Amino acid sequence: MIHLKNTMRHTIKPLFLAVFFLISTNSFAQEEVSQSEKRIVKNEISFEVLQLINGVYQLSYERYVWNNFSAALAIGYKGKEGIIKLSGIDNDQIKTGDVYYTGYQIAPEIRYYLKKTSNNNLNGFYFGLYLKFSDYKSTLSGTYIDDLGVNYDMEFDMKLDVTSVGFMLGYKLPVTKRFNIDFMIAGPGSGNYNFQIKNKKDLPEEFYDDLNDALEEYSILDFINSDFRFSDVNNKSKFSAFSFRYGIAVGYTF
Repeated sequence: MIHLKNTMRHTIKPLFLAVFFLISTNSFAQEEVSQSEKRIVKNEISFEVLQLINGVYQLSYERYVWNNFSAALAIGYKGKEGIIKLSGIDNDQIKTGDVYYTGYQIAPEIRYYLKKTSNNNLNGFYFGLYLKFSDYKSTLSGTYIDDLGVNYDMEFDMKLDVTSVGFMLGYKLPVTKRFNIDFMIAGPGSGNYNFQIKNKKDLPEEFYDDLNDALEEYSILDFINSDFRFSDVNNKSKFSAFSFRYGIAVGYTF
């Protein structure tokens, strides 16, 4: 019996301490939330970190507007560095290097934060709409050998403009009083693509037939209209395709 009492005494004591710790922690957490709720946040500046792997440097400014709605504007620059590139052509007649592209992008957004998950206007689960415009430039260089074995140097300037509209879904996690981490989970949309290529060297007319055949075989430009053919006078293409946004950004609120 004495042993049982001692056992109960040793069991109840740490249990009481654990319960006391949980109650204290919960009270502290509620106090922190209350303090966060009292702080009115209307502005946030954020930097996109996930897109760095593709050479994109993007800053965003978000402003709380009214009734859980916010408006944001993202501006970014795409450098040559990055893991996404287009493989060059490599066949018997045409050989080129890989294609890298640079340019800028701008994306205005409208977001709505779910009230039950947000405690300072600009965090919690959200969904919204975006409009994104991108302007990219690149070059394509290499060599061409015609049917007679004559070698030609080839050099092209390329330009791609993309305008896309879509829906986005994400969660903004508050990590400190001032800092958030924004997880844009999904941003599906539809994009309008305007592609242009300009020749800077003298090339024979048959080159364009061989170029079109190579593009079909190697699928460098998979999304180009199937009816489009490059020629010395026709060097533009317009087409629509699926677009998608995603990202992780670190933001500072004030």
